[in-house]
Amino acid sequence: MNSLEQAEVLLIVVSVCTATGAWNWLIDPETQKVSFLTSLWNHPFFTISCITLIGLFFAGIHKRVVAPSMYPLHAVCSERSRGAFSASGASLTPLINDGFSFNHDVSIAARCRTILAEYNMSCDDTGKLILKPRPHVQ
Repeated sequence: MNSLEQAEVLLIVVSVCTATGAWNWLIDPETQKVSFLTSLWNHPFFTISCITLIGLFFAGIHKRVVAPSMYPLHAVCSERSRGAFSASGASLTPLINDGFSFNHDVSIAARCRTILAEYNMSCDDTGKLILKPRPHVQ
């Protein structure tokens, strides 16, 4: 199991534990009668799983799990190396990454090209806008 799958499983397990603990916390009749902190103290399973879930989000697990679905081509690179590469011309140039080893710039430029193509425009890898001639309609 690679680190991406481990992160997904961990996030799912902690989310299910938090949801289960929240359900038990909400259906407990004592919750309405005692203070908020006392009700959390009475439900340690929910409290610990909720703190763990918040800690995982602060640690960036959502970036680890969601980003590969946003940038599927570069997710493969994150498991194999810490440096991302972009094909620019005939050479491969290393790019600075954000710690997750895939390059956002190439995917964003590709998405921009797709949208701009509808308006007879494009852009290069640096983001420079390229205007194409208008099609002649007869």
